[in-house]
Amino acid sequence: MVLAAVADPPARRGSDYAQLSRRIGAAGLLGRRPGGYAVRIALTLAAFLAGWAAVPLVGDSWWQLLVAAGLAVATTQVAFLGHDAGHRQMFRRRRPSEVAGLLAGNLAAGLSYGWWVDKHNRHHANPNHADEDPDVGAGALVWTHEQAAATRGFGRWLARRQAWLFFPMLLLEGLNLHVASVRALVGRGPDGRFATPVRHRAVEGLLLAAHAAGYLGLLFTVLSPGRALAFVAVHQGLWGLYMGCVFAPNHKGMPMPTAGDDLDFLRRQVLTSRNVRGGRFVDVALGGLNFQIEHHLFPHMPRGNLRRARPIVRAYCAERGIPYVETGLVESYRQALAHLHEVGRPLRGPRPAARD
Repeated sequence: MVLAAVADPPARRGSDYAQLSRRIGAAGLLGRRPGGYAVRIALTLAAFLAGWAAVPLVGDSWWQLLVAAGLAVATTQVAFLGHDAGHRQMFRRRRPSEVAGLLAGNLAAGLSYGWWVDKHNRHHANPNHADEDPDVGAGALVWTHEQAAATRGFGRWLARRQAWLFFPMLLLEGLNLHVASVRALVGRGPDGRFATPVRHRAVEGLLLAAHAAGYLGLLFTVLSPGRALAFVAVHQGLWGLYMGCVFAPNHKGMPMPTAGDDLDFLRRQVLTSRNVRGGRFVDVALGGLNFQIEHHLFPHMPRGNLRRARPIVRAYCAERGIPYVETGLVESYRQALAHLHEVGRPLRGPRPAARD
C-alpha cells in the first residue's frame, strides 16, 4: 500500500478526525463507564487472587503447573486493567488512574507502569514508524530491511529465522518486561540523569520489590526449589506468550510510515492498525485491543464502548476512502509472520539452483 495515495488533501487537513469525533461523541461513546469497570475489576481481581490462594492449597505438587498456567491468564487480564488505567479509560483524573496503574502494573504484574506509559504513549503518537515507535525499533526482532541489514552475528542468524522463532521467543517476553522495568527505574544516561522519565520512581521501585519478594517468597516457601522454578518458568513463559499474542495482530505487517509520508492523525492511526474480528470471547481474551483502530483513534474511550464505535468508524472510513483493515485472528498472525519472514529474506540469500 502506498501511504501517499491516501493522504488527506492539504485543504481538508485536520477536519476529518474532528467530524468523526463529533459522531462518536454524539453517540455517547466517550463517557466513562464506572459500573462496567467496577464489575470488570472485581472479576479480574477475584480470579487473580484465587489463583494465588490456590498455591498454598495445592501444596508442593506438580499440579501447581496448572495453577501457573491459569495465573498467566489472570496476570495478563490484570495487565489489561493497567493498560486501561494508563489511557485514563477508568477515571478522568490522573491520580486515581496512576494508583490503579501502579497497583496493576508494579505490584500485581511486576511491570513498571511509568516506563510502560512513556513507551506506549510514543507508540500511539507514531504507530509503526520505524524511527519513532519503540515497538518496532530494532531489537531481538527486526521490522524493516534496513534493520535487518544492520544486524551482525547472532542477531543476523536470528533475523533470518525470526518468523519461525517468533512464538518461541515470546516465551521470554515476560522476563524481558521485568528486566526492562528495572532498567527503566535505575538506568542513567551519559549525563548522569535517569534515562527514562518516571513520575513516581521511588514508589515504583518499592512496589516492584514488594512484588518480587511476595512472588518468590510464596513459591519457595510452599514448593521445593525445583517445582518453584518450574512454576516461574511456566507462569512467566505463558504470560509473555499471551501478552505477545495479544499485541502482535495489532500493527505487525501493516504499513510502516516514514518521515516522507504526510499523513494526518486519522490516516496515521487507521492505516497502520488492524482490527481482529470475533465475538465477546475475543473481546475478553484480547482485552478489547482487537478493536485496535478505534482504540488508536480514541485511546481514552472505555474498553466496553469500542465494539459500539466500530461500525461508526468503519462507515466513516468508507466515506473518506480510507482502507479499514479487519481480519480473523489466525489470519492476523499469518500476516504478521509473513512480514517478519519478508524482512529477513535478503539475509537468507538466493536459493541454490536445482541440479539437473
